[in-house]
Amino acid sequence: MATDQLSVIFAALADPTRRAILARLAEGEATVNELAAPFAMTLPAISKHLKVLERAGLISRGREAQWRPCRLEAEPLREASEYVQRYRRFWESSLDGPSAYVRR
Repeated sequence: MATDQLSVIFAALADPTRRAILARLAEGEATVNELAAPFAMTLPAISKHLKVLERAGLISRGREAQWRPCRLEAEPLREASEYVQRYRRFWESSLDGPSAYVRR
């Protein structure tokens, strides 16, 4: 069964390790070793996280001489943001409701 890309993106974003990796890549390219440094995990475990992010289109891996830097690919984040923004009016009105009630 094929999964739509938005579901793949949100599944990738569901994990805190992957979100931390994306936050690091927002600062610039990094190698797998650099990305793994802050985590108490093996390199194969980090590589699995990177594969999930790569499948979601959230990162890409280049090739420069001996190393393969990872870089953030922001376009899928825009797609996820646009999806969430569709519901902004709902959550803003839901949050305004209780304060309006209290003011009465």
